Amino acid sequence: MKSVSVSGSLRENVGKKDAKNLRRQDLVPCVLYGGKEQISFSMPLLTFKDIIYTPDSCLIKLDIEGKVYDVILQDAQFHPVTERIIHCDFLQIFPDKPIKIDIPINVIGTSPGIIKGGKLITKLRKLRVKGLMDALPDTIDIDISKLNISDSVKINELAIEGLEFLDPANAVVVIVKMTRGAGMGDEEEGEEEEGEGAEEGTEEKSE
Repeated sequence: MKSVSVSGSLRENVGKKDAKNLRRQDLVPCVLYGGKEQISFSMPLLTFKDIIYTPDSCLIKLDIEGKVYDVILQDAQFHPVTERIIHCDFLQIFPDKPIKIDIPINVIGTSPGIIKGGKLITKLRKLRVKGLMDALPDTIDIDISKLNISDSVKINELAIEGLEFLDPANAVVVIVKMTRGAGMGDEEEGEEEEGEGAEEGTEEKSE
C-alpha cells in the first residue's frame, strides 16, 4: 500500500485555548494512540493534502520530533461551516497486528452489458477490510468482464489472500443497470422478423 511520510510537533499545552492558537497558525491539533501512551501533537494543515484530500488510502510514517511511528488516520473532524480540518486522530499500527482500513476499488475489464448499452453504477468506492500491513493492496480490483445487464459484484464474491472484508456480505459493489435503449437493436430486429412472417402468412392465405 502507498506510504506517506509526514512530520508533527509535540504540543506543549493541551486545551481549547491552545487548539485555537494552533489553528490560527494553520496547524491541526492531533492525537496519536494505540501505543504505550497517548501523544498530543500538531501538524501543518497543508500536510493533509496527501492524507485526506486524495482518493487513495495510505499508511503513514509519522515523525514526531525524530521518533517515527507507523500510523493510519483514524478520524478527522471538520468545521461545520468552512469544512476546514480542526482535529485528527491517528492510530499506531504494528506489523504483527491486523488493522481495519478503507481501500478504494479499481474496476477492470469490459462488461458485455455496457457494450449492449447498459450503465455501470458504483455503489461502494471504498471497501472496509482487515489485514496485516504487508497484506494491504493499493486498490481492490473489481472484474466486470462477465457482467451482463442487471448483473452485479457483491462483497461475498470477493476473495483476496490475507484480507477479511468487513462490509455486509450481500452489499453490492458495482452493478450494470438497464438504460433506455439498451438492447433495442435486438428487439427491433425481432419485430421485423415477426412482421415478415405475418405478411408471408397473409399472402399464403390469399393464394
